[in-house]
Amino acid sequence: MTNTATKGYGLAELNKEKTFGGLGATKVREVPLVDLSNFGQRKNDIADQVWAAATDTGFFQLINHGIPQEQIDEAFAMTARFFDLPHDTKAHYPLGKGTNAGWEYKSQVRPSTGTADQKESYQITLPRMNGLWPSGGELPGFKAAMLAFERANWAVGMKVLSCFGMKLGFAPDFFTEAHDPQSPEYQSTLRLLHYLPMIDAKPDDFTGWRAGAHTDFDCLTLLHQRTGQGGLQLCPGKESANLEWTDVEPLPGVITCNIGDMLMRWSDDQLLSTLHRVRMPRQDEYLGPRYSIPFFCQANKDAIIQGPGKAYAPITAHDYLQQRIAANFAK
Repeated sequence: MTNTATKGYGLAELNKEKTFGGLGATKVREVPLVDLSNFGQRKNDIADQVWAAATDTGFFQLINHGIPQEQIDEAFAMTARFFDLPHDTKAHYPLGKGTNAGWEYKSQVRPSTGTADQKESYQITLPRMNGLWPSGGELPGFKAAMLAFERANWAVGMKVLSCFGMKLGFAPDFFTEAHDPQSPEYQSTLRLLHYLPMIDAKPDDFTGWRAGAHTDFDCLTLLHQRTGQGGLQLCPGKESANLEWTDVEPLPGVITCNIGDMLMRWSDDQLLSTLHRVRMPRQDEYLGPRYSIPFFCQANKDAIIQGPGKAYAPITAHDYLQQRIAANFAK
């Protein structure tokens, strides 16, 4: 593996991320909670709430978002079944370079640490999935469940992004069109994550992190967590220089959201990309495997990223994302 912490990067976002490798301290903060019920009638109020959260701390949580708990539970059950497949079986569906589709094992290297995250993952990016779905014999029902869950998350993400679009002065469906799933340029990603269990752990194994500190490189991340499988820590954008981390405990039916670098750039830095990581469990906590499912709203490859104030030169979402993927999976 190349130690990416010693490298320089072409994007300012990546060079900033290199500085976030320390353990830091912890601090209790309130994570804003946003109710999406009656979205059509309450959109202006909801937009005010998500804008306030995103310009202050860069993260918030959604309730009454419309994805049934039964569907979330099914997605997690299928996720565990996928990662329980033999290593050799999963290796038939490898993550292709620059594709953000397929399975990888301990290959993601964060610029903040220069070391591999202690996890495996499976990326679902729909136009790139040819030959990457497990067969029905290997995992019956998996493809149907994941296709439905992907689309359910996309719908929630587009609601939230439409609020930001309204606040930025864009056309009503600006972000929906920029994330059009019918386009072959679509690159939003549903990601299944399996953090490895602590087996025969020594005291030193409980220090550090399962996933190093980073900001996401999408527009908006929607994260599903399992109750009792904690570890997520967030550090608000305005306070990242202090490296004071807040634990975000998993709650049933709650989606944790954070702004990504792509939307931060698209908003001329008004919306704050959120630094986060997954810490190692403490010795008195649950030590088994941790599963989580994020959905990354990533604009279509041909979308042009430039904010209303043109603070940055225009860049296609394809070029932007390729630079970020290359840095995080450097070898």
